[in-house]
Amino acid sequence: MLEKYLPRTEFSSYEDFKQNYKVIAPEYFNFGFDIVDGWAQEEPDLRALLWCDDFGNEKTFTFTDISKLSNRAANYFKSLGLKKGDVVMLILRRRWEYWICAVALIKLGVIVIPGTLQLTKKDIAYRANAADVKMFVCVDDEYVMQQMELAAPEMPGVKYRAVVDNVEREGWINFNKEFMQFPDTLERPAGDAATKGTDIMQIYFTSGTTGMPKMVTHNYHHPLGHIVTAKYWQQVQKGKLHMSVSDSGWAKFGWGKIYGQWICGATIFAYDMIKFHPDKLLEKMSQYKLTTFCAPPTMYRFMLQEDVSKYDLSSIRNFATAGEPLNPEVFNRWYALTGGKIHSGFGQTEGTVLFADFPWIEPIPGALGKASPIYDIKLMMDDQEVENGAEGEITICDVINNHPIGLFIGYYKDKEQTDAAFAGGNYNLKDVAWRDNNGYVWFVGRHDDVIKCSGYRIGPFEVESALIEHPAVVECAITAAPDPIRGQVVKATVVLAKGYTPSDELVKELQNHVKKATAPYKYPRIVEFVDELPKTLGGKIKRAQIRREDEERGKA
Repeated sequence: MLEKYLPRTEFSSYEDFKQNYKVIAPEYFNFGFDIVDGWAQEEPDLRALLWCDDFGNEKTFTFTDISKLSNRAANYFKSLGLKKGDVVMLILRRRWEYWICAVALIKLGVIVIPGTLQLTKKDIAYRANAADVKMFVCVDDEYVMQQMELAAPEMPGVKYRAVVDNVEREGWINFNKEFMQFPDTLERPAGDAATKGTDIMQIYFTSGTTGMPKMVTHNYHHPLGHIVTAKYWQQVQKGKLHMSVSDSGWAKFGWGKIYGQWICGATIFAYDMIKFHPDKLLEKMSQYKLTTFCAPPTMYRFMLQEDVSKYDLSSIRNFATAGEPLNPEVFNRWYALTGGKIHSGFGQTEGTVLFADFPWIEPIPGALGKASPIYDIKLMMDDQEVENGAEGEITICDVINNHPIGLFIGYYKDKEQTDAAFAGGNYNLKDVAWRDNNGYVWFVGRHDDVIKCSGYRIGPFEVESALIEHPAVVECAITAAPDPIRGQVVKATVVLAKGYTPSDELVKELQNHVKKATAPYKYPRIVEFVDELPKTLGGKIKRAQIRREDEERGKA
């Protein structure tokens, strides 16, 4: 399958990979027909999905199963009048029906919006009206149902609401009952109904750390950009189990649980957990003998609070992480306990993996790895590329004349935001990093998160990494707090590990620890202990919210 889209699949070195990796992107490309149906024709019995949940349920699907079930679902969606360019939102957690619905809608050219279970009534109504959503397909979750009912009067454009798991609810369509009545064959749309690679396939709503969430638009070529994500970073293997821990409402799901993995013929392992319990996740990793695994740094941190040595993780050939930079302490402890080095990956909802520890690269604790071959990435400051060792903003260059496969094509129905994002022909992530002389890139922080204290520039990630080394700290956020003399000072918001309680003595201990682990002027002058950090729906720390609350308290 890969040979259809890559002139070369194997490379002798990172330099060879960076220079010679190319993607063949057909004018007409459809992930559902070309990949899912393609595997069903080539290898009908190849396993595509192994799904389980917290209640002992388990289902296995071959690519043939996914092909036929998605055809049934596509025929059902067609019967409702849905067509190319319409929009459907899926709030399905990790239910197996997500893969069926997503593939079906992609086949029809219907735009897919993934949504997380944490969306409130306001979030749901905003998304439905902003994107002109015609239909919702939801999991049978009491909170989701409640928020949907509250939002319903404010969503006049929504014509249909369906619930999965063969559930009967008043005012809702029983999706499983209805779609299974339709035929399992589907003729590929032709003419204007066919999907070009440049047509809109999917919309992600950004996390909304500041302002209202933007609608990130990806086209039908986008899955091809994730070949690098799956094969060369996560290092998935055909027919082997790969697990990325993600709710279907996050862009990380697209990174790790469908596109690149299925192009490579890997089997997706989906554990539909209701709530994250590190011990239960470790049990599944051990029980099912996974081959490759990916999770956010936070989950590795919480798993390390368990006795990891009790679980047999020897089958896992590649551990990976993304979502936020990985602290060196987590890397070192995980390696000591499992013998597996965690391969970092870095990117945004707007694209595929930008930097990663690729197969030819030795992971260095704290570094993001090296640049993906898809993108022309430079570190820029004041419109100039910076030298090695100097801080610059991560910038994808020449996106107008040479738009990379995998990068978003703009913000849906927002030309002004799109033009601003691609101003000057480049796309600036507003993330600050520096590159060492060996080509490794090191994260400093979001442009707005960099702290300016008494003339010094302090990156939050370095201080967070120092704090995480202390056994009392599970996770933390470093932010700038206003100070009348220094302008800003470093503040640490800390979640404590089991067995530790807040005290003045612990504050001093953490401050002294940071002074020894990094430059003394970077230590947190303010330490606040909390039960949990504020996070976006995608699981990223809301540092802007912490800063805003500190400023408001200062004014009170």
